[in-house]
Amino acid sequence: MDREKIQAYLKERNMHLITEDDDAAIAAIIRANLERYHLDIPGTAYFDPELDHLSRYYNGEPDERAYFILTDGSGQVIGGVGIADFPGFERCAEIQKLYVADGWKGRGYGRMLMKTIEEYAREAGFQRLYLETHSNLDVAMHMYEKYGFHLIGRPETVVHSTMDRFYMKEL
Repeated sequence: MDREKIQAYLKERNMHLITEDDDAAIAAIIRANLERYHLDIPGTAYFDPELDHLSRYYNGEPDERAYFILTDGSGQVIGGVGIADFPGFERCAEIQKLYVADGWKGRGYGRMLMKTIEEYAREAGFQRLYLETHSNLDVAMHMYEKYGFHLIGRPETVVHSTMDRFYMKEL
């Protein structure tokens, strides 16, 4: 998918593709969320080696990887969501690191991030979406189920070993 086309689409939604300037803010949001739910433990995104430099990971190869940053309109990072090819299933993308800062939750931003990532996945030619989460994140699981994701068994290719809920959605 053309990065310039993506940028124009995101700009209308107070969003943009991640840059190095966003790395510290989104890493702090992710860590704060995981700490709040007692998931600041090995086997979660909390200890991902690329967490402090997500822009390097998502702006590198392959092109299908992307991380969308959500701002409050003044430029303050308030959330984000990533997507990357998932090798466990054919033509499948994984939704990664969907987080919203605590002060901004309950305003529909999680839904907006989910809708954006789903539209991107369709445009990029993926046929299904996969995500992994933890049973501590009951609000997130409710949102995923509301958007048509269904529980599946644990895939062999799971990266975050502590995750205990796995979801799939056909596009």
